[in-house]
Amino acid sequence: MTTTKHSAGGAPGDRHRSALAGMPPDQWDTYLRTCSGLPGPRANLELAQTAADLGEERAFRRWLASDDEFLALCGAIGIGRLIADGRGHLWPLLRAAADDPRWRVREAVAMGLQRVGDASTEELLEEIEVWVDGSPLLRRAAVAGIAEPRLLGDRATVRQALMLVERITRTLLHEPDRRDPRVQTLRQALGYCWSVVVSADPDHGLPAFMRLEATDDPDARWITRENRRKKRLQAAMTKAASEPSAAIGRKVTAAPGRPPDSRGSRRP
Repeated sequence: MTTTKHSAGGAPGDRHRSALAGMPPDQWDTYLRTCSGLPGPRANLELAQTAADLGEERAFRRWLASDDEFLALCGAIGIGRLIADGRGHLWPLLRAAADDPRWRVREAVAMGLQRVGDASTEELLEEIEVWVDGSPLLRRAAVAGIAEPRLLGDRATVRQALMLVERITRTLLHEPDRRDPRVQTLRQALGYCWSVVVSADPDHGLPAFMRLEATDDPDARWITRENRRKKRLQAAMTKAASEPSAAIGRKVTAAPGRPPDSRGSRRP
């Protein structure tokens, strides 16, 4: 997932900020659509974050319900900003958006969650804890939202994030229909989220990762193999192999050369 930290500066963001601040709100929709970058391979996330910074609740609600994908993603990030500012009554809107059929809107939900995490990782974790029992896409949003390096700055947060990722992984392994596209989307997120959380605290993360790696399940093998390909996890495993800690207490192999399973390595 591509994330853009909302405080990032730079000329494009400054230009959009000045443009939006200088025009009547009823002209924003046209400006956002024109400068969205869509249709195209990349949405203008700098503009989306700026709109989320400057917009108001009424606009966010309207955008989130829009058929226009870019307006909807701006609305999701904006709702996250308002929740971070203390408007917890808006959580149901973000939960509902996590199940949106449009993948860019679902990515924006993760960005909105990260807005909340920037203000309070405690509030973020408390909320997404209950998402574990939700739909595959709601669970996907939870792991994608917390698996952001800038949110994992202390060990207590990392351990809670690790437990959440472990629990959601177990829910995947008990899904009755793993070929459901929504379940496949969750699996894809777990294919990178583990590496983010484990790398933030290898002493506690690596034993959990190795337990998953020892699981005799094709999706568990796929998830661990995909994460082993991430440079951040390779670096953590290499360091643990050369300087094993008492917390790990077992051999860590840094080489990612695990044989492919019958599912292959192709992403869903």
